[in-house]
Amino acid sequence: MTHPNPGRPSGTGHLKEFTAGARDIIPMMVGAAPFGVIFGTLVATGPLHLWHGQLMSLVVFAGSAQFIALGLIAGHASFAVIWATTLVVNLRHVLYSATLAPHVAHLPPRWRWALGALLTDEVFAVAWEHYRHREPGTVGPHYFFGAGLAMYLNWQIWTLAGLLFGAAFPGLQSLGLDFAMVATFIAIVVPQLVALRYIAAAVTAGTLAFLWQAWPYKLGLLGAVFAGVAIGVLLSSPRLRRGARGHRESSQNASPETSQEAPQESPQESPRKISQTPSQETAGASQ
Repeated sequence: MTHPNPGRPSGTGHLKEFTAGARDIIPMMVGAAPFGVIFGTLVATGPLHLWHGQLMSLVVFAGSAQFIALGLIAGHASFAVIWATTLVVNLRHVLYSATLAPHVAHLPPRWRWALGALLTDEVFAVAWEHYRHREPGTVGPHYFFGAGLAMYLNWQIWTLAGLLFGAAFPGLQSLGLDFAMVATFIAIVVPQLVALRYIAAAVTAGTLAFLWQAWPYKLGLLGAVFAGVAIGVLLSSPRLRRGARGHRESSQNASPETSQEAPQESPQESPRKISQTPSQETAGASQ
């Protein structure tokens, strides 16, 4: 259902969309909570000041990049190495942005910048599920903004909890709470596997990421992502999809549909019946 003015619902519609986005991302927020606490705990027991950790969550807002940066800082890595490594890890956001671009291209720049700053893996999953069922340009930014802002505030709260109370539980990161984030990513990926090309891309990326996990600076992860994307694009090519569609249509046309229809009269028989009709009428009249 589209609005009379694309992307411009009423004020009540804005609030409903914002609330719906914040509501739909709650399961993702639950999965991110232990992750935020563990990050705050590592900062509290590491070389950084507490305000450094909170500032990183406020400005960077990317859990995986923050963990990697924290480890590199503890290892006294140079700024260039930290910057390059976190850049490689976050390159997946380019793919997220390219996927959502048609649905936000009609928005003013201030909205696109704000939504881009709030884009995370979880926010992408929720926003894409919302946008994919609608025509590009017919939905405003408020659903996306509600999901992103809720996740942003959630990350700040749990980072602060880890900073304040993490020092009292120095072994918190060894309790396996980070598996909650793994479960969250599983919940993100599995509902998207609705076609063979998606399954092939996911299996390719997952397998290669496991095999290449020893590569430096997380380059194995990046390579696995590009390989998965390549497989997905290849299987999504119009030529392959037309070939599959043509095969299905040919198999359907091969079914004996015509045999189920009533037999048609031959062209030679039709004139005979037509010619017989006047004579029958004349005979009937003579009787």
